[in-house]
Amino acid sequence: MSLRHALLAVLTAEPMTGYNLLRYFDGTVAYMWQAPHSQIYPELRRMEQDELVEVQVVPRGKRAEKRVYSLTATGLAELRSWLGEPAPYAPERDPSRVRAAHFEFSSYAAARDQLRAHHAHYTTALVAWERMVDDLEAHRVPLLRSRLRQRPEAEHEAIVAFKLFAFRGEAAKARTEIAWAAEGLALLDHLEQHAVPLWGETPDETGQAEATPEPPESGG
Repeated sequence: MSLRHALLAVLTAEPMTGYNLLRYFDGTVAYMWQAPHSQIYPELRRMEQDELVEVQVVPRGKRAEKRVYSLTATGLAELRSWLGEPAPYAPERDPSRVRAAHFEFSSYAAARDQLRAHHAHYTTALVAWERMVDDLEAHRVPLLRSRLRQRPEAEHEAIVAFKLFAFRGEAAKARTEIAWAAEGLALLDHLEQHAVPLWGETPDETGQAEATPEPPESGG
C-alpha cells in the first residue's frame, strides 16, 4: 500500500478540500496507515499530475481561494486495480520480538521496562480502536456518514461491515500484543523468583539477581 492509495480511498467518499481531507484522514485511515501532513500535500500534487484527482479552485471568503480535490475515473480505476491485487507482505521487522529473544543479555529491570512500555502502548491503541468500532456501529464517524450519503442504501450494509471488519482486526491485534506482554512479565517474575541469572548477573543471598562487576581490562 502507498499513501496514494490511502488518499484515493478517502476521496471515494466525496470531493473535499485539502484541509477536510487531512481531517478525515486523521480520523479514519491514519489509525491503520499513518503519514505526516508534510507528505500529503506533495502527494496530492503528484496525483493531480497523474490525473488521479482533479482540482477545482473555488472562492474562500472575499479574497482567498481553496482547492477542492475530486476523484477522477482514472483515480478510481487505480484504486480498484490496487484492491484487486493480492496484498504484498513485507518481511517481518519486529524490534519488540528481537529484543525479547535476547533478554538474557539485558537485566530483569530493563526487560520489564520494555514489556511494560509494550503493554501500555497497545492498551492505549486498543482504547482508540474500540472507540472507533463503537463510532462506526453508531454511524458517528463523519467520513462514514458522508460515504453512505453518496451510495445507494442497498450498499450500506457492506460499507459499514467492511469498516468494522478492519477496525475489529486492529483491536484483536492489540489484545494479542497486550497478552504477549503480560505473558512476558509473568515469565520474568518466574525466572527472577527462581534466582535464574542473566548475562553478567548472579543471584545474591536473597535470591535476587545483582550485577556482577566487569573484569578488569587486560594490560596486554
